[in-house]
Amino acid sequence: MELIKIAFGGGCHWCTEAVFQSLNGVYKVEQGWVSSTEENTTFSEAVIVHFNATEIDLKTLIAIHLRTHKSTSNHSMRTKYRSAIYYFSESQKAEISYIIKMLQTDFIDKIITQVLEFKDFKPSHKEFQNYYKNNPQKPFCEKYIHPKLEFLSKKFSNSMQ
Repeated sequence: MELIKIAFGGGCHWCTEAVFQSLNGVYKVEQGWVSSTEENTTFSEAVIVHFNATEIDLKTLIAIHLRTHKSTSNHSMRTKYRSAIYYFSESQKAEISYIIKMLQTDFIDKIITQVLEFKDFKPSHKEFQNYYKNNPQKPFCEKYIHPKLEFLSKKFSNSMQ
């Protein structure tokens, strides 16, 4: 089985990690900080997702990502929470751009999520990895992560574990 890598940044990486860990076809989620190139060399919270494209396709992953963080809002915390999809190859870059363009029709506001080259990754400290799996009853998880997982179970139930 060949796994493909893609990285997502948007909101808190605890939330992003939990969202992608809940999906069929996702075999590994690395939580931490990702940097890109040019004006995006600062690290921002993100995850690297390793998935099997025969079980879940890139379009579904992107659709879920765009709907589980503020992908149309350019708020003041965008340096820490960059709305981005990081690619690992030029063909992946083209596919991501095409998918975002197709999905734009599902949104009223313009999607601001950037398509950026993956440059570097720094993992979170061990005690913060698998945060939701290890702490589902914590107030943060109940307030922010649990509603995202409920949304996924309603809108993307075929993709959930």
